Amino acid sequence: MPPFLSIVIPAYNEEDRLADSLNRILAFVASRPHPSEIVVVENGSTDRTAEVAEAFARKNSNLRVLRERARGKGLAVRRGILAAAGEYRFICDVDLSMPIEQVTRFLPPLLPDAAIAIASREAPGAARFSEPAYRHWIGRGFNVLVRLLAVPGLHDTQCGFKCFRADAAEELFRLQVLNGWTFDVEVLFLARRKGYPVVEVPIPWTHVPGSRVRLVRDSLAMLTDLVRIRWYAARGCYGPPR
Repeated sequence: MPPFLSIVIPAYNEEDRLADSLNRILAFVASRPHPSEIVVVENGSTDRTAEVAEAFARKNSNLRVLRERARGKGLAVRRGILAAAGEYRFICDVDLSMPIEQVTRFLPPLLPDAAIAIASREAPGAARFSEPAYRHWIGRGFNVLVRLLAVPGLHDTQCGFKCFRADAAEELFRLQVLNGWTFDVEVLFLARRKGYPVVEVPIPWTHVPGSRVRLVRDSLAMLTDLVRIRWYAARGCYGPPR
């Protein structure tokens, strides 16, 4: 029987915190009434991330590890989502800046049959903890550009926790082409283009040091990607809108 939930975890140089996060995620899925799987996508790491994940996979039949030599969060997520088998497929950052127990709010019965539900640090009811002010305002500035160029109305496209119903996941991630940080925006742009509604779920979110994002360099790359998304759409790379 296919799992109800797949939790997809992209992991790049995460040997220091992966074990603790996997223990917490495994405990969570064990407490749930429905079958779940965990898919860790090791993403070109230079440390022991793969070895840590594979040690867990040997002891847990519901956890598997994919190794992707090339780097890029978008690449890792795409591979994990398309390899997953769950009716719902949840993207989960290793840092667990959102408590894993919040996943239930993205799924039936608490959220009945949503095609796409994304965690939001800006929706009414959300809470942020310990985030440096400069990171917050850089993020808000980027979101203004996202709303202008790609997905009007969504106030937090970059939070790393997102849930896709299987049909939406299969269609959208087969069209996604960006391999870097801006894959979130591309997938949500595609969702709007293909007619899938997107629900923002307000969450409690805690800043965890150790982000892999390089603020200046990656921010410039992400801005370029916003233009690329519009260019790809204009050239018909994403197929016709629905």
